[in-house]
Amino acid sequence: MKHYIDTFIKYLSNEKRYPETTVSSYAKDLENYNLFIENNKINYKIINKDQIRLYLKYLDELDYSKSTISRILSALRHFYSYLIMQDVIDTNIFKTIRNPKKDKKLPNFLQSDELNKIFESIDTSTDLGLRNRLIFELLYATGLRVSELEELKIKDINFANKEIRVIGKGNKERITYYGEYAEKYLDEYLKTSRLNLLKDKNTDYLLINNQGNHLSVRGIQEIVNKEVELASIKHHISPHVLRHTFATDLLNNGADLKSVQELLGHESLSTTQIYTHITNERLRTVYLNTFPRQTEKDE
Repeated sequence: MKHYIDTFIKYLSNEKRYPETTVSSYAKDLENYNLFIENNKINYKIINKDQIRLYLKYLDELDYSKSTISRILSALRHFYSYLIMQDVIDTNIFKTIRNPKKDKKLPNFLQSDELNKIFESIDTSTDLGLRNRLIFELLYATGLRVSELEELKIKDINFANKEIRVIGKGNKERITYYGEYAEKYLDEYLKTSRLNLLKDKNTDYLLINNQGNHLSVRGIQEIVNKEVELASIKHHISPHVLRHTFATDLLNNGADLKSVQELLGHESLSTTQIYTHITNERLRTVYLNTFPRQTEKDE
């Protein structure tokens, strides 16, 4: 099985172009699964539902969260589908195993004053500062995943139409857009900072680190953490929070759910619908605070 895990991970990374974080998580999940079936003398090719229940009980005893167990099951579904492609097995039993029901948790997002505070606190007089401001502008303006931003190349940008061609999860292509603020910092960065940061090196990638090389996902995450801290924002903000903020602000300003789904690159509309809980709660707050005949007693 170890051989197939190794080739599967390469397949995800090289052919399916899954994000580095997903590939790394799947590799770890499958290695742990392999260890479990070896210790319990289970044949992975003919594993049955009782043995899978034993495995899920084992994960539960390790205090894994429901979302982590769901990710592990997703990894196994993909892996067993790959085994079918390789003619190792005939059926994917993990497609019959349901994910544990998750506790609904609303996505974290930034209020407009917090977002503006971060934007305004970034020192754009330096090459790195200008690049950092561009990172925030693009994450907010486009709703890109951090892995998609990392992979962004200059040739993927249509400057005339302010469009970006994105290759997302599962190697699926979509188009997203950016506005005047992002355009301003993108133009400035390309004309000055990027050239200075390259240090005579050559790369097609948009974002460059201080060594003149391609900026990694980890590098982007560290930049976001640093700028949020400098802006004195007290709660944790990740690049994904800017994606949540993008979606929430679109819906709050009248965008339809289907359009937001396409811009985010969600495969299922149900994934996008989580944002309606946020916007509905906002509408409720507005109503309670502004309707003239609304009183505390009415609540």
